Amino acid sequence: MKNKEETYPLVSVITVNYNHSAVTCELLASLQKVTYPRMEVIVVDNGSPSDTPDRIKELYPETILIKSSKNLGFAGGNNLGIMQAKGKYLFFLNNDTEVHAGVMEPLVGLLENDPGVGAVSPKIKYFDAPELIQYAGFTRMNPWTIRNKAVGFKQPDNPAYDQVSVTNSIHGAAMMIPRHVIDEIGMMPEIYFLYYEEHDWGEMIKRAGYKIYYQPATFILHKESVSTGRNSPFITYYLTRNRLLFARRNFSGFPFLFSIFFQTFISIPKNIILYFVSRRPKHLKAYLRGIGWNFMNKKNSTL
Repeated sequence: MKNKEETYPLVSVITVNYNHSAVTCELLASLQKVTYPRMEVIVVDNGSPSDTPDRIKELYPETILIKSSKNLGFAGGNNLGIMQAKGKYLFFLNNDTEVHAGVMEPLVGLLENDPGVGAVSPKIKYFDAPELIQYAGFTRMNPWTIRNKAVGFKQPDNPAYDQVSVTNSIHGAAMMIPRHVIDEIGMMPEIYFLYYEEHDWGEMIKRAGYKIYYQPATFILHKESVSTGRNSPFITYYLTRNRLLFARRNFSGFPFLFSIFFQTFISIPKNIILYFVSRRPKHLKAYLRGIGWNFMNKKNSTL
């Protein structure tokens, strides 16, 4: 007969806070209603310059609060949490999400029943429009455009999206990964700082021989872009920079050559023209900086 530790392996919930401790506390409030009996909650404050992260510990004293002296980015912040975590499974959640009471059991159950699963993400729906899906799996990363698509994106939730399935990538807003997989492949690649790091991590997981799953028997609600803002030059820079970086790290042979050809002769000229015509000089500057970073660091794609 299994004891409690075997029936309910410890789950370490890891979330990163940056200047939004009130939002993080809303996540922690939802986690307090979770029915799963064995979990620890780790909050990493990523060097917030205009926030008071100590309020998190004051309101939720059982939380493990780690305070970084500087902003280490999405991957770096989560990696601090990994180093502190004691769980068999690590559940990474964006701080701008909220969960329901039964969120853990279907994810843990899938991992417990199939040792070949290296990562799993739940169904993700919009907090402000919970009838709409944000994520029900990912398509393959297109080697030409270096983009993928979320299955079910902005579609009404319906039974068509309720099948447990292998998918191409995890979603950074909610992903559960066994500790032994992280020990085997390494922590989240910090070279990205923000965006694409979870997709790169997913490729590392698959190269190690594991599968990535979508588990629709549970879901989380995502408030989306609370930390970075919508349609900002900041986002433009990192998406541009990291899209090219992902290709350099994960494509080879003809797919890599096709990708470079498409970006050089089609995508980059088109986007430069669009930013210029639409009179968005800050975005144009950010876009060119993102491209330039890859030229300046053409020998550096391994951190």
